[in-house]
Amino acid sequence: MCFMSDKMVGGDTMERYIDLHTHSLKSDGSMTPAEVVREAKKAGLSAIALSDHDTIDGIREAMEEGERIGVEVVPAIEFSVKSETETHILGYYIDIENSDLLRTLEEVVDLRIARNHVTCQRLNELGFDITLEEVRALAPNNFVGRAHFARVLMDKGYTKSVKEGFDKYMSAGQYAYCEQQRLSAKEAIELIKSCGGVSFLAHPHLTKLGDEKIKEFLIELKGYGLNGLEGYYTDYTPEMQQKYQSMAKELGLMISGGTDFHAKMKPHISIGTGLGNMKIPYSVLENIKKAL
Repeated sequence: MCFMSDKMVGGDTMERYIDLHTHSLKSDGSMTPAEVVREAKKAGLSAIALSDHDTIDGIREAMEEGERIGVEVVPAIEFSVKSETETHILGYYIDIENSDLLRTLEEVVDLRIARNHVTCQRLNELGFDITLEEVRALAPNNFVGRAHFARVLMDKGYTKSVKEGFDKYMSAGQYAYCEQQRLSAKEAIELIKSCGGVSFLAHPHLTKLGDEKIKEFLIELKGYGLNGLEGYYTDYTPEMQQKYQSMAKELGLMISGGTDFHAKMKPHISIGTGLGNMKIPYSVLENIKKAL
């Protein structure tokens, strides 16, 4: 397999940037997969990963659009996994025709539907007059996530932003947070590997663990076959970015990087640059490819 490089013909080097954490309306984003790719092109990115939550439904569309307009698209997924903390595992270069993957994702859909009924009930108990039908109206593919509930709370004036609704009521530990039955981290990592992919811990700071506990958690996950962690992310301060990249190096893990782009569902986040000043070099993707 031949991959593109940062090096240009004649020895000149062109700065190239990527975003390996994006979402479309196939999960809880607001753009179609093709629109996400076009947004990346407009932002001057060379490559993106479409990493929708627990679904691969948008990957073919994204890859076809990427081929058409000249943006490299990495087939990816973001698994929400069973844990005492908020834990997501990113899988890159997965085989989207793998039978085990397809069967598992069908089961995940059923579990998500059950969780959404509980989330809506708990928000009602908190005094919010919202219905599941209102939330579903924001999810044309019937993939309802917490961001959709948070959007309805904002649209009805209960909160000032999607982030406020998510953080105050539906993040781990809050009343309307409902822990659905999910894959374990071990199962997700092993499934990604069986699909020919590589696995990364997304946004480790959102686990709400201290640095030493995060390190212990990463060592545990590495034992299951984890390949790396997100070394670039929208919420990171420069100090956090340095800390997580150093932690990865110390533990013999690779780094990935992305913005967690959701378009209108998280309007403060821009594709490729996050809050406006992030740049993820193409070399990050080149290093990931070496592990395939």
